[in-house]
Amino acid sequence: MTRKLLATAFVTAATLGGAYWMTSAPEATSSLLPAPAMAQEADAATDAATEAPAIVDMMMGQADAPVEVIEYASFTCPHCKNFHDGPLPEIKKNYIDEGKVKFIFREVYFDRPGLWASMVARCGGEMRYFGISDLIFENQSEWAKAGGAAEMVDMLKKYGKIAGLEDAQLDACLQDATSAQALVDWYQANDAVHDITGTPSFIINGEKYSNMSYTDFAAVLDKKLAEAK
Repeated sequence: MTRKLLATAFVTAATLGGAYWMTSAPEATSSLLPAPAMAQEADAATDAATEAPAIVDMMMGQADAPVEVIEYASFTCPHCKNFHDGPLPEIKKNYIDEGKVKFIFREVYFDRPGLWASMVARCGGEMRYFGISDLIFENQSEWAKAGGAAEMVDMLKKYGKIAGLEDAQLDACLQDATSAQALVDWYQANDAVHDITGTPSFIINGEKYSNMSYTDFAAVLDKKLAEAK
């Protein structure tokens, strides 16, 4: 998937009477940022004392592994789903679980549904993150093609509930405008460093790579491991 997020975009997503609704400018300038209400968004903009929450990198493997892989991916990207269905399980078995690779997953927000999916996946914290994200990728063809925003969010919440989260917890996560803004800012800061023009993209020990088969990925990892000795 190759797209760029417009930094000037704006959108509001709110929960009202149990139904999710969205208001936005035209698609060319639509933003990703959800908020529980316009009033809350205005308050957040004027409250200088509000401190943005720190965004945690989601990681598999040992922190001191000799090779670091950072994947940049969107939950709405079919190529990302293919990587998570195919090469990633083999990489996990042969490299991550063996202590050779530290794997960091960073979300890319090319669209609003990708942000909503991230907010649901992160709602369970680090312990549940990869379990929820696996469900989101596995069912991408179902939720990402839903008829509307409300249906899409309901499906995403279903995957969170399969992982043990409650409706109230998921609603609180999805209505957290401060965290949503922090996620968008975090993504844009990462993009400024690594120039993410397509997904999935990989930073392997500081070097950028595009999507690869497992065979090609393993060859790169073996090379990096040899260099790290």
